[in-house]
Amino acid sequence: MFTGIVEELGEVVAVENLGDAPPATAGGAPSRSARFRLRGPVVTEDAKHGDSIAVNGVCLTVVDTADGEFTADVMAETLNRSSLGVLAAGSRVNLERPMALGGRLGGHLVQGHVDGTGTIVERIPGEHWEIVKVALPAALSRYVVEKGSITVDGVSLTVVDAGDDYFTISLIPTTLDLTTLGIKKAGDPVNLEVDVLAKYVERLLGRGSADLQDLEEIKEMER
Repeated sequence: MFTGIVEELGEVVAVENLGDAPPATAGGAPSRSARFRLRGPVVTEDAKHGDSIAVNGVCLTVVDTADGEFTADVMAETLNRSSLGVLAAGSRVNLERPMALGGRLGGHLVQGHVDGTGTIVERIPGEHWEIVKVALPAALSRYVVEKGSITVDGVSLTVVDAGDDYFTISLIPTTLDLTTLGIKKAGDPVNLEVDVLAKYVERLLGRGSADLQDLEEIKEMER
């Protein structure tokens, strides 16, 4: 579990294509997988094999660490659902270690499980902050609300405005200076993770409606 408060602006050192992986479904086409080597002296200072580190909001498992760097294997599912597939040596990335129990929750509850990717549409600079408009898939828009929380490339942010196919965020100088959101430009993809609580509520309300329908059908059969 993460908070969306980026600890370090890291860098991709190398990306090794591991070739085709088994298809996700019977008869499906093979998918690619990859091994990433990333530099992050802060997040690796106490990291060990098997630990988790969020890379642009994607929870990855550490394979090994050495000299301020770590490697992580990225499966096809992750490459297909996130923007990690466009990273190359030299790409800057947002890094965060998991939250420690008993610590302060600075952002909001973030799982590191990306729901999809969005695209930066427009950047509107201001005197002390910058407004960024992000297009998102229609399937995710119902989870995004004004003044709610959303994770963009692993950064916990507050939604300023929520539309049917977009949302806007306001970035303070600290966020612009210390994360990749300061260097992203219009047309660039970003990883999105919506508030998991909204998804649970939707699921529970849907199940509640189904249970009510089942109860009505039982009563009808008993008559």
